[in-house]
Amino acid sequence: MKSCGSMLGLRGLRLSPAGILLLLPFLQPRLLPAAPAPHRASYKPVIVVHGLFDSSYSFRHLLEYINETHPGTVVTVLDLFDGRESLRPLWEQVQGFGEAVAPIMAKAPEGVHLICYSQGGLVCRALLSVMDEHNVDSFISLSSPQMGQYGDTDYLKWLFPTSMRSNLYRICYSPWGQEFSICNYWHDPHHDDLYLNASSFLALINGERDHPNATAWRKNFLRVGRLVLIGGPDDGVITPWQSSFFGFYDANETVLEMEEQPVYLRDSFGLKTLLARGAIVRCPMAGISHTAWHSNRTLYEACIEPWLS
Repeated sequence: MKSCGSMLGLRGLRLSPAGILLLLPFLQPRLLPAAPAPHRASYKPVIVVHGLFDSSYSFRHLLEYINETHPGTVVTVLDLFDGRESLRPLWEQVQGFGEAVAPIMAKAPEGVHLICYSQGGLVCRALLSVMDEHNVDSFISLSSPQMGQYGDTDYLKWLFPTSMRSNLYRICYSPWGQEFSICNYWHDPHHDDLYLNASSFLALINGERDHPNATAWRKNFLRVGRLVLIGGPDDGVITPWQSSFFGFYDANETVLEMEEQPVYLRDSFGLKTLLARGAIVRCPMAGISHTAWHSNRTLYEACIEPWLS
């Protein structure tokens, strides 16, 4: 084995201990291992909640995009209430999804992100209201009828073939109708009194009807770090499409934007407070149909990926 002197071209020279100490700065690059690269902070877990008649398989592209742009992210696409089971009453779904997300949140002290599509966006908003200790950083509402639905769609024609939107209130605002998820957020602007009295879900999470949990739910909802609202004029299902941004029809079917809605003006569940603190992001995008929101790469890069810290 070569001595330190021979490695430095000093063969034949005998070095004193003091001389060796003087040479140590020159020896360190050769003899000491390189310092390990700094460890990159991990991304927060992502939880995905599907919509009406959907399943986890529908989100394979979104899962791929997240894995490409944020490698190592733990993504859970909840496989609950798939297909026709998504017609179950929304409070039943809130309970089921809540039981699934609670242990994920418990293992993520830095918080989690929610991506909730279509009807799933309402499930997630209810979760944020009823969970006292949730730790959701970004709640990404992906083309969700947050202020309700009032439109003839293929889903409705299949479910209620003899009804149109003008008379669907007769079914939806009955105890029997409220057993279907879509009736839980059916919002007929021409029968507002019936909606307020009969809606067992949307009117409650909107704070439009008094109930003993209203204050606690509002406090819980305001724990969210950021609310990201995504939708667009070519959706073709959410009616009006502005419902994705908390806009909705008045009695004349004129769309009033979020800031004109009574739930915003009264700050009944926290929208006005969130906007005041800069915690609402609106990302409208044209040219995307309802079933393509979770597979459109351009939409993902512009409206979803920036908020997955």
